[in-house]
Amino acid sequence: MAELREHFNDAEIAELGLMIGQYMALGRMLVISGGHHAACEIYEAPGG
Repeated sequence: MAELREHFNDAEIAELGLMIGQYMALGRMLVISGGHHAACEIYEAPGG
């Protein structure tokens, strides 16, 4: 956390965390809906 504070203020750190969470949620939603096949050509199903 100290390394982040060297470059970003508290508001920027909070925004960064929210954006990371948003992208992770979008990726999971794409996998659940099957949209990852269209979004990522290199996706390989687990165990396949």
